[in-house]
Amino acid sequence: MAEDPKDWQLETRLVRGGMARTAYGEISEALFLTQSFAYESAEAANARFAGDEPGFIYQRFGNPTTQMFEDRLALLEGAETCRATASGMAAVQVALSGLVRAGDHVVAGRALFGSCRWIVADWLPRFGVETTFVDPTDPAAWRAAVRPNTKAFLVESPANPLLEVTPIAEVAEIAHAAGAKLVVDNVFATPIYQKPLTLGADVVVYSATKHIDGQGRVLGGAILGGAKLIEESYKDILRHTGPALSPFNAWVLLKGLETLELRVTRQTQTAGRLADQIADHPKAKKVVYCGRPDHPQANVIAAQMSGGGNVVAFDLDDQAAAWRFLNALEICDISNNLGDAKSMATHPWTTTNRSMPEADKLEIGLTPGWVRMSVGLESAEDLARDVARALDAA
Repeated sequence: MAEDPKDWQLETRLVRGGMARTAYGEISEALFLTQSFAYESAEAANARFAGDEPGFIYQRFGNPTTQMFEDRLALLEGAETCRATASGMAAVQVALSGLVRAGDHVVAGRALFGSCRWIVADWLPRFGVETTFVDPTDPAAWRAAVRPNTKAFLVESPANPLLEVTPIAEVAEIAHAAGAKLVVDNVFATPIYQKPLTLGADVVVYSATKHIDGQGRVLGGAILGGAKLIEESYKDILRHTGPALSPFNAWVLLKGLETLELRVTRQTQTAGRLADQIADHPKAKKVVYCGRPDHPQANVIAAQMSGGGNVVAFDLDDQAAAWRFLNALEICDISNNLGDAKSMATHPWTTTNRSMPEADKLEIGLTPGWVRMSVGLESAEDLARDVARALDAA
């Protein structure tokens, strides 16, 4: 084609990126539900397995529908390569495992989603990989944590569930000076509002379950980065351990990408309104939202993000107050997911970060009164009324 997809604007990339039509000329992407593929001859099979000829071999290694999703997301992210996984946690696990081995060291931001923290605090040490947790907002802390055997940095920015923001470019310089790779979980910012690869990150991971699907249907994940790094660090892990994305899920996620920018923009507008409303209520001790000027890392946000996102976090008096708030909601669901068309709120102390020791929760600033709210696509007026009623009940 004469058009280079890299010249397209974001909206066009989301709708048409990675399209590979069959001879039937379908408008909606084809769904290839097949486990394996046939070859014209034994010689053709040999050539394909040897990598001498292009083509698919087995669903665990690749699939036409999955590849369309990977190509579209890579185009959106500005990455050379994307490899899809069965879930966001599979993406995080593979992204780290491909960079380290026994005797290596990882530096990670201290405020992480509970399962991500479990991987670096409990899982990797079983295989001889140590982790040091640092204040993700402080470049000096990252620099001080480096050891001669440090191979990877892990960042969530904004971080779950405190919405701390890491200065990615500075941390990338520290990682590279130490000979380490920087992995950034970009799920809260989405590829709409932040591009970690342009800031110096080596690998970006997503839980496509969140905003990319955005409608509560399927699980999925993605790892993005340079072609050489993806080939050398992740190809064999993905091929042999089997964290493959279902073609059906890939097809659903392709449909989700078509409306990603529209949904995230609308959700962000409403989230900003609700954040201001919550901040003005006397029951809220603290409100953190990446679109507010009082965010502790507002200057960093202005430098590396183009929008505040759809997640608002706030601290009420205690667990009882947080639960009264949640139980008084009539429109917003109590759920630990986020990025959905439906608004939902959760109590991280007893849900997403439940497995963390209490001392660790308090150390990172997570209190029993903390509430994380993911703003959906409902009427802003209806949500404002629901939140006001719940705050009064708190």
